[in-house]
Amino acid sequence: MLSENIDFVKTIEKLYGSRLLRNEPMEAHTTFRVGGGAAFFVTPSSLNELADTLLVCKEFDVPYYILGNGSNILVSDKGYDGLIIRLYNTMDQMEFDGEIVTAGCGLMLSRLANEAKNRGLSGLEFASGIPGTLGGAVFMNAGAYGGEMKDVIIDVQVMDRAGRIRTVKVSDMDFGYRKSILGATGEIAVSARMSLNKKPIVEIEELMRDLNGRRREKQPLEYPSAGSTFKRPEGYFAGKLIEDSGLRGFRIGDAMVSTKHCGFVINAGKATADDIKQLIDHIREKVLSDSGVELSPEVRLLGEF
Repeated sequence: MLSENIDFVKTIEKLYGSRLLRNEPMEAHTTFRVGGGAAFFVTPSSLNELADTLLVCKEFDVPYYILGNGSNILVSDKGYDGLIIRLYNTMDQMEFDGEIVTAGCGLMLSRLANEAKNRGLSGLEFASGIPGTLGGAVFMNAGAYGGEMKDVIIDVQVMDRAGRIRTVKVSDMDFGYRKSILGATGEIAVSARMSLNKKPIVEIEELMRDLNGRRREKQPLEYPSAGSTFKRPEGYFAGKLIEDSGLRGFRIGDAMVSTKHCGFVINAGKATADDIKQLIDHIREKVLSDSGVELSPEVRLLGEF
């Protein structure tokens, strides 16, 4: 157990003091509202502190996970025997220079999109309803309603496991459907520079209202979930495949296929992470059996299942 690594514990305690949390319940930090305790949980307040934290993990060979708003993750009921490094609502600066904006990884996309709107800058309307941070959005090339992060990004500042920072041009980010080069390198997006374009505020507001209205109408936003549970299979729609398999409303415990949108697995009450994982596995098996299409989860799993 990580708590038995005395040298690591002493070092991370010295770095964070009273800000170091132990056995922190992850249900409080994920949009599924499930998950056991993280052995250790920290929120770096600066890039230097983040770099120091990564160096400590490297020195003592400690597993860690970079967490934003927890909107695309399922944490085991057994918790996570490692260090959670949460970047949500920290390093969340925004700097505007004409049509160019530079923003930190912990900034919520909704806040960034709204500030851009207030300045009459278009290009992030698609992101205004995505419940995640900029860092997570860059990592997975988040997108919605025809827009993706790769459409606006100029370059990304990334930090490696040794705390070193480099700048990666958009052409070198290997952006694809829900992926970037960061999945392979293990680097962390710490800030991004984006190019937007001038447009009347009223037009930006109108598009944002339309997109967010469609989101409310078609997605089960009233329930805890991790957004779209599965990636879109080439040539298909995951929700349609799941519906065609007769799984609308199907549930295991309080984990349920949404009746509003079959592409969403929701926490309909007091679901456990195990309920959700079992339901995801059942959906994949049933769809593969019925249609021959293999669904790939968009949700990332953390901990032992």
